[in-house]
Amino acid sequence: MVDPFERRMMARTLELAARARGRTAPNPMVGAVVVKDAGVLAEGYHCAAGEVHAEVAALKKAGRRARGATMVVNLEPCVHHGRTGPCAEAIIAAGIARVVIAMQDPNPLVRGGGIRKLRRAGIEVEVGLLGAQARRLNEVFIHHIRTGLPFVSLKLAQSLDGKITARPGTRTKITSSRAQRLTHRLRSQYSCILIGVSTALADDPMLNVRFFSGAPQPVRVVLDPTLRIGIESRLVTTAGTYPTLVFHDPARSAGEKRDALLNAGVELAAVKSGANGLFPGQAVLKALAERGATSVLIEGGRSVATCFLREKLVQRLHLFISPLIFGESQALQAIGKLGLEILRLGDLERTCLGPDTYLTGRIVYPEG
Repeated sequence: MVDPFERRMMARTLELAARARGRTAPNPMVGAVVVKDAGVLAEGYHCAAGEVHAEVAALKKAGRRARGATMVVNLEPCVHHGRTGPCAEAIIAAGIARVVIAMQDPNPLVRGGGIRKLRRAGIEVEVGLLGAQARRLNEVFIHHIRTGLPFVSLKLAQSLDGKITARPGTRTKITSSRAQRLTHRLRSQYSCILIGVSTALADDPMLNVRFFSGAPQPVRVVLDPTLRIGIESRLVTTAGTYPTLVFHDPARSAGEKRDALLNAGVELAAVKSGANGLFPGQAVLKALAERGATSVLIEGGRSVATCFLREKLVQRLHLFISPLIFGESQALQAIGKLGLEILRLGDLERTCLGPDTYLTGRIVYPEG
């Protein structure tokens, strides 16, 4: 039977870990609590990549009181030497008697090694408490470790009848300020924000994080095979302040335009486009992974969304539904033809944001 106190403590580790959302990549989010006699001795969490790990932070606060205590942590303690020392060794040295772990680390450098090391040292280890919640928290880390590719989320804002703009090539305000604020929060949690050039031309967006002082700023990515993006666009003129990456096809883009963008501070990535004039999503993700990206939030329009869904590359959907009905024949549908059977959302979460409805869930693709 699960100890209610330890369950509360595991929930607390998840809360602590989530404080660093968007700051720990390529590391996972981890929180740790040291407890004894149904009381909390110390807490800690991993604040950012390269900084002290959650277990060590909690142990330092607990000091000598950690001897004989229990540590509750949402991810298996590491055993490898990276930018910091192995947490499993620190736990053993501190005299911890019992460790409660939410989930095993999927990283091949750890994957069960931390648990075995603790048990060989005579420490009691329990694994699996709130495991589903722990996997949800670190879904980006888990996907990136297992595939080597960034975790991809698709953000859509649409009317009740599934339209994203009143007519192609124009910008239509759909969601309320509360939904827009959440969008900026989401941006701060991803390595990259990705759009197609049509969205760049129609909206002239900034794609940066606003409203949250000190929040991480993602790399702004534009898919633009022929380099149609304007030199005077906000994305280009602010490239010296916010990192901006433009994908282009060298066979279809002019050298003069490439030079102008480079001079403006834009980074270029050369990828061959397909016969349909679009980049293969897989090639884009591989190029982003080579640049250190672990996650991508797609805010592009219909073409980009359809392309990545068709290739089964989107893991999560963030959907904002506004109480509007466009009904016009020119209004653009959010998603084009996928050539797939019905997609569904798993682990669905719903929230009301003023007049809008926010839905998020993992995309479940048909098998085969």
